[in-house]
Amino acid sequence: MDSSYSSRTTKPLYRGTQIVWYILGLIEVILAFRFLLKLFAANPTAGFSRFIYTISYPFAAPFVNVFGRTQVEGSIFEWTTLLAMLVFGLVAWGIVKLLSMSKTVSTPEAASRMDDKK
Repeated sequence: MDSSYSSRTTKPLYRGTQIVWYILGLIEVILAFRFLLKLFAANPTAGFSRFIYTISYPFAAPFVNVFGRTQVEGSIFEWTTLLAMLVFGLVAWGIVKLLSMSKTVSTPEAASRMDDKK
C-alpha cells in the first residue's frame, strides 16, 4: 500500500475537508434560497421567507453595499448574494487546499511531485 494513503494524518484531513465542504454546502443552499426568494418577490413577512432572510443575513451582510440591487416590479436581483456565494466558495476551496498541504508526504512522492511541476 502507498504510504501516502496509510498516513495517520490522512483520515483526519479527509474528515476536515468533508466538514468544510458540508458547511459550505449549507451556506450556499441558504444563500441560494435567499437569492431565489428575492428574485421571485416572495412575501418577506411569510414564515419561511423571514426564516431564510434571518439566517442568511449574517452571511450576506458583509457584501450588502458592494453592488446595487436590480429591482423590477418587486423582484430583486441581489448581486451581493451571488458575490457572497462566490467568496464563501473560494474561502472553502482555500481552506481545503491549506488542509491538504499539511498531509504527510514521503520523500519519493515529494520528489515526484516537484519533478512534475518543472
